Amino acid sequence: MDLLNTLVDKGLRRELPTRDEALAVLATSDDELLDVVAAAGKVRRQWFGRRVKLNYLVNLKSGLCPEDCSYCSQRLGSKAEILKYTWLKPDQASEAAAAGLAGGAKRVCLVASGRGPTDRDVDRVSDTIKAIKDQNEGVEVCACLGLLSDGQAERLRAAGADAYNHNLNTSESTYGDITTTHTYADRVDTVEKAHAAGLSACSGLIAGMGESDEDLVDVVYALRELDPDSVPVNFLIPFEGTPLAKEWNLTPQRCLRILAMVRFVCPDVEVRIAGGREVHLRTMQPLALHLANSIFLGDYLTSEGQAGKADLEMIADAGFEVEGTDEVTLPEHRVPGGCGSGSVCGSGDAEAIPEARTDLVAVRRRGAGTDLAPNA
Repeated sequence: MDLLNTLVDKGLRRELPTRDEALAVLATSDDELLDVVAAAGKVRRQWFGRRVKLNYLVNLKSGLCPEDCSYCSQRLGSKAEILKYTWLKPDQASEAAAAGLAGGAKRVCLVASGRGPTDRDVDRVSDTIKAIKDQNEGVEVCACLGLLSDGQAERLRAAGADAYNHNLNTSESTYGDITTTHTYADRVDTVEKAHAAGLSACSGLIAGMGESDEDLVDVVYALRELDPDSVPVNFLIPFEGTPLAKEWNLTPQRCLRILAMVRFVCPDVEVRIAGGREVHLRTMQPLALHLANSIFLGDYLTSEGQAGKADLEMIADAGFEVEGTDEVTLPEHRVPGGCGSGSVCGSGDAEAIPEARTDLVAVRRRGAGTDLAPNA
């Protein structure tokens, strides 16, 4: 396809596709899907090789949120039967983070429900960041606490935070249909505050809320303009008890097209498959690794994810490798000062010798030749 050749060429040069080209990716047919994945995979490998960065979420405060975001199980008025609790203590949060770090995660994402942190909340999170970093040398910590007030990003940076997450979620033109208690501009302002404070900005979207292709392209182009280092792509989990509980709009094929479009528009940033991948990509998850270079390991904020062991096996089986703590995630041109002393900017091409997995070989004891029903 001429379209895909053009998009690969632009992605390798970090050139922005046209809006029509981005829309055309979302409009490709199922017959063309593997070609789309292969094309976007070339761009992904150019900037990130075959590495997959693992991130781990710790929900510091669950539920009890005054905001009315329609997609969220923690929203004001939510009837979703989720866990609800107030702030974890620093040692509790550090203990929770330890499980993900033991599984190979190199970044811990500390998330708290609410409109935004008070100054006391920033103190709490600062103590938590210190507790985690004291126990885990080299770990990255990203905070996600809602809308930031002046000076709070600087305080988090001083406390040791490496990044700040605040998603745009959807296009500016439809934002008011999803949330009324704050604005799209509020979200943009918080991402800009994180940037200005020297934090690595992390901002993404939620797909599957009934948005149009044009809305998806709008929000991804807005993200490109904001220039975050990482773009999480969430797929709506339609929780019972929320206004979007009936919005089951995604197929695995649709999810792959969305990830490919994001990769073409944001070729050299960390594209992360976030919430909902197990729900909507299902058995197609390994294909998504050819598009995204980052995932969340294990569980999410209020929903359970795929077991961490299964995530690691999926990465290995698909021919990828977990990014080490001594490797720099972003391409050299996006890292201040380049690679830096002792850091690894890429990964070698040597083929790894597969480990024997005799535990995967099970002798058949049912079906033909037995009195038991087949496993079918």
